[in-house]
Amino acid sequence: MTTTYAALLRGINVGGAKKVPMAELRTLMEGLGHSGVRTYLQSGQAVFTTDHGDEETLAAELTAAIEKHFGFAVDVIVRDHAYLAAIVDDCPFPAAELEGKQLHVTYFSAAVDADRFAAIDQPAFLPEEFRLGDRALYLYVPDGLGRSKLAEQLAKPRVNKGLIATSRNWNTVVKLVEMTAAE
Repeated sequence: MTTTYAALLRGINVGGAKKVPMAELRTLMEGLGHSGVRTYLQSGQAVFTTDHGDEETLAAELTAAIEKHFGFAVDVIVRDHAYLAAIVDDCPFPAAELEGKQLHVTYFSAAVDADRFAAIDQPAFLPEEFRLGDRALYLYVPDGLGRSKLAEQLAKPRVNKGLIATSRNWNTVVKLVEMTAAE
């Protein structure tokens, strides 16, 4: 049975570092036996269909192939359409009423619990807020991510220790659901 997935690459094509041309990424993924490979933007999203592997295996395979081809390591998270759609459906914030830059999802490589974030004094950052989901964190930042003090705290290594974490704005979150939907 074939499944459609999104690969989320962390930290590529930002500030001139870790350049991964999307055409090369598509070719690389096709070489791994994936079909229907499409990319979205230059910031590290690829959608593909495959009949082998699971999310963790596919992420590890793509991570190794990128390092071999481009000469540097890139963290990758792979998620299927059902998961991506559930992230949208389970959003605890009124997404339809917000601008895409005000709402973000951080995808994690594994489940997280509230204890990991216990040291963050959420009321001190209001009106910014975050809520946990299934291997994800929803972040509401009314003035955008670039000005967010809460986002700074959430990105600290002590908070994300042992995890791959990569964030996407709400527009990209929704687009990935659309791109992975069965046609």
